Amino acid sequence: MEENYLNYPKHLVAVDCIIFGFDGENLKILLVQRNFEPKKGEWSLMGGFVDDKENSDQAANRVLNALTGLENIYLEQLNTYTEIDREPTARIMSISYYALINIQDNIQINEKYSAKWFDLKDRPELIFDHNTMVKDAVLRLRRRATTRPIGFELLPEKFTMKDLQNLYEAIFDEKYDKRNFTSKINALDVLVKTNEKDMSSSKKGSFLYTFDEKKYNRKISEGFMFRI
Repeated sequence: MEENYLNYPKHLVAVDCIIFGFDGENLKILLVQRNFEPKKGEWSLMGGFVDDKENSDQAANRVLNALTGLENIYLEQLNTYTEIDREPTARIMSISYYALINIQDNIQINEKYSAKWFDLKDRPELIFDHNTMVKDAVLRLRRRATTRPIGFELLPEKFTMKDLQNLYEAIFDEKYDKRNFTSKINALDVLVKTNEKDMSSSKKGSFLYTFDEKKYNRKISEGFMFRI
């Protein structure tokens, strides 16, 4: 049986990571500048090949750690791209992932990769089929953000209601009425209002909130439906 496998073609398997961040105003994407051919000097998603002794999830986590030094990042498998001519050098099948990072955590990006944060709407053209991967990731992020509280992964531990509204406006690329948005969020009953205030926005200041993950998980077990 093993001999029969030798008669079949062998292909390379890679992972590519769409890394999202949020700076308080705009949704960002972390891109790397390629330092090898083909497409040397052009902008790309961060990626790498799947090693013999790891699965694709492990490969994606390794790639992210090499770039950001972070572990336990929110990471979700997105899609598989298998077009025959997607790369000119070899037949490479890529499994894409999207990751959510709080960029206000003062992340130390590995200088080796010449990486840079771009506003999602002002990003440069990317190599190969990476533009398609980004578009697919944005659609998935929007779907997830309406039914799961993954947006909090992009915020600091403590945030204002305005921070949260800015985030959802950035994700969905639309504006919301402040009163209606606040009312909808409060109705979810998954935030904890602290006694602390952010004094940077006004003399009166804005209260800071935290996401209560334990309460959210308990409500989910009771049949709660998260809807934004």
